[in-house]
Amino acid sequence: MAPEIKYTKIFIDNEWVNSKSGKTFDTICPHNESVIAKVAEGDKADIDLAVAAAKRAFHRNSEWRLLDASARSRLLFKFADLMERDMEYLAELESYDNGMVLSVAKNTLSGVGKRIRYLASLADKIQGDTIPIDGDLFSFTLKQPVGVCGLILPWNFPILMFLNKVVTALTSGCTVVVKPAEQTPLTALALAALLAEAGVPRGVVNVVPGYGETAGAALTLHPDVAKISFTGSVEVGKLIQQAAGRNNLKRVTLELGGKSPLIIMNDADLNIAVPYAANGVFLHQGQICVAASRVYVQSGVYDKFVEAAVQHARNLKVGDPNDAATNNGPQIDETQLKRTLEYVEKGKNDGAKLMTGGKRVGNKGYYVEPTVFADVKDEMAIAKDEIFGPVQSILKFDTLEEVIDRANNTKYGLAAGIFTTSIENALQYSKHVEAGTVWVNTYLMGGVQVPFGGYKESGVGRENGLNAVDAYLEVKTVTMALSKKF
Repeated sequence: MAPEIKYTKIFIDNEWVNSKSGKTFDTICPHNESVIAKVAEGDKADIDLAVAAAKRAFHRNSEWRLLDASARSRLLFKFADLMERDMEYLAELESYDNGMVLSVAKNTLSGVGKRIRYLASLADKIQGDTIPIDGDLFSFTLKQPVGVCGLILPWNFPILMFLNKVVTALTSGCTVVVKPAEQTPLTALALAALLAEAGVPRGVVNVVPGYGETAGAALTLHPDVAKISFTGSVEVGKLIQQAAGRNNLKRVTLELGGKSPLIIMNDADLNIAVPYAANGVFLHQGQICVAASRVYVQSGVYDKFVEAAVQHARNLKVGDPNDAATNNGPQIDETQLKRTLEYVEKGKNDGAKLMTGGKRVGNKGYYVEPTVFADVKDEMAIAKDEIFGPVQSILKFDTLEEVIDRANNTKYGLAAGIFTTSIENALQYSKHVEAGTVWVNTYLMGGVQVPFGGYKESGVGRENGLNAVDAYLEVKTVTMALSKKF
């Protein structure tokens, strides 16, 4: 059964309102292509109202700004409790709106309470420094919230991205306007309701569903927005960075795409490496920014790895996300389905060897077979471009020195991995590969405690970790003259 759809309106000032235009848009179920609900379509007029509400809530005498830092933590701890209470429903809603396999959604959300509490616990640990300045002076720094933040979410992990951005911004004392991806607006609206239930004051959190070129652009250009945090494609990230400096100099955090290299050395245990490599590119149908979509295998084990990788892919079950036996669900929408299949054709045309998969599954829902290419070359489109689909490209290499240069020969730098029993190999690769995250003998493992972000065109700034709030803070220096009589 489909989960109940409770919220489809815009959330501004802790109230549910229709869009000023009266427009709505359909959110589509990727499983069967049915219309889940009609959602209020926000645009510039609605963004203006939301930003105004967030600006009022950020005023120095507002209820929010007068809260003690520890009180912000307690409020967000209450939000964590409510999320854990509604975990089953939120996982079902995520799966229904997003196409994520239900078991994956439940596993992904199993640690959200810990994630929220970790970030929220930083609120009363935001500290400045005293500075031994020369002369009869006393100097210190204050760290203060930057102001109204525009938070633009992706469609692949809507709940996790909402938490990473919203909880961190609130922990720092900011107020926010959230623009969820038009493909997946439902969970952001549900989480806004939980934040209101937890006691977040009016105007602190606002959620405006809509399209990137209207609502997203208006949020990015708004002169009263002090910071933009965006997760999504490189192309849109570049537009946001340009727009952020047009009406004011917004602070910008960007977490963008990737084409992550995973290295399999001759000494790797293939019984471990093969399933990790497969999970690294097939989990959530390959719709992961850190997907291990370039697998470089050393020549001594190349043939064995390819054979095992093909068998592993063939054993994956594609189908109903609610079925406990399902490994892969649908792509997010028809656009992503077509994009994936187009890249399969490019791979074949470029001379890569299609070992398994590469076709649509059924004629209802956006399903694609787990696909494995061998004999892939660096210059091929499937080795260079982010596909965001279940396509594993396997390339051969001879030496570590060679493969490090090949791994770095990309505009991306989000993640990387290596499987080896040699600590020398692991450390040399970790030192020289250009990536924000490096996994050794594992992949897709981590937590809220570790910083996350990318090199090069994979982004600007970091989320998570002890310094997560820094991106939402201004540093103010205060210098006082002291009496010379002492």
